[in-house]
Amino acid sequence: MTTIHHHPVQIYYEDTDHSGVVYHPNFLKYFERAREHVIDSDKLATLWNDHGLGFAVYKANMVFQDGVEFAEVCDIRTSVTLDGKYKTLWRQEVWRPNGTRAAVIGNIEMVCLDKQKRLQPIPQDLLDSMASMV
Repeated sequence: MTTIHHHPVQIYYEDTDHSGVVYHPNFLKYFERAREHVIDSDKLATLWNDHGLGFAVYKANMVFQDGVEFAEVCDIRTSVTLDGKYKTLWRQEVWRPNGTRAAVIGNIEMVCLDKQKRLQPIPQDLLDSMASMV
């Protein structure tokens, strides 16, 4: 069974276009913040500073089903699966307050890279901590 992680996001005026609806690229930022909370920023910093490894978006696919509006507090629902030793697959959904379906669905593929941007296996200790997430 996959664990779903919840991360609240306040929608600010600066996030919206002239109509008061979130400008679509901002959802990538919300997804990034939620992923950072799932993995833990300290772990990500240690991974980069001590091992020279980080994650990069390899592929992103988003489906927009409903507009998200200024002043709403949305729930970013995130699950992750491992896809081999180099890649993780993230399913992320934006749920509006009292929503009956996800307003936005994102499927994000992340790969592990070194500082020279070469593909590297995800370290075992991170895989072990991620095992509790899947």
